[in-house]
Amino acid sequence: MPDIPAATPRARVRVPLRFHDGYSADAELVTFHGLTDGREHIAIVLGDPGPVPLVRLHSECLTGDVLGSARCDCGPQLREAVERIADQGGVLLYLRQEGRDIGLYNKLDAYALQDQGLDTYEANAALGLPEDARDYTAAAQMLTALGVSELDLLSNNPDKADQLRGLGVGVRDRVATGVFTTVHNVRYLRAKVLQTQHTLPLGELTELTVG
Repeated sequence: MPDIPAATPRARVRVPLRFHDGYSADAELVTFHGLTDGREHIAIVLGDPGPVPLVRLHSECLTGDVLGSARCDCGPQLREAVERIADQGGVLLYLRQEGRDIGLYNKLDAYALQDQGLDTYEANAALGLPEDARDYTAAAQMLTALGVSELDLLSNNPDKADQLRGLGVGVRDRVATGVFTTVHNVRYLRAKVLQTQHTLPLGELTELTVG
C-alpha cells in the first residue's frame, strides 16, 4: 500500500445548491491543503454523513455538468448523486479531471474523431492518449482528511473502487448509479461497458438513431 502524504482541510463554506429542475440542497464545500497533484479539487458534504457515508468521485465535465451536453451522462449523474447523497448523508468529491484527465481541448478533439466513427476509447488512442488517465490519490487524501475510512461508493466504474482500496480506503459496497441514455450517448455508454467493465445494463443500451 503506498505511503500517501496527509492533506488537511483548508476552508469550509456553506453553499445552497439549486438545480435547473427545481431540486435544492444545502451543502458544505471543503477545500484542501497538500493534495499531491496540486489541483483545486473540492469535497461537497451533503446531509448527515454516518460512519459509512455514501461517496461519489465525480470527474469535472464542462460540457455535461455546465452546458448540458447529451453526448455523455455526466450532468445527470451529478444531479442524481447530489440528491442521493443528501438523502443518505455523505460526500461528493468534485475532481478536476476533465475528459478522464486528458483535458478539455483533447476531449473535444476526441469528440471530432468519434464523429468519424471511433468510440471514446479508440479516439483517445488515436490521439496518443490513455483510455483513462485518472488517478485517485488526491481523492483518498481528501477522504482521509475528512475522517472517512470506509464508504459506500456511488459508481458504475470498478476502477474507482479498486484504486481507493489500493490507497487504503475501505469500500464496503459499490452502489450503481442510474442509467441516463440519450440517442447521442448510447455508443459512449456501450463502450464503457465493453471496454472498461462499467456495470451498466448492456441489454438496455440498444443502438438508437439520432433523428
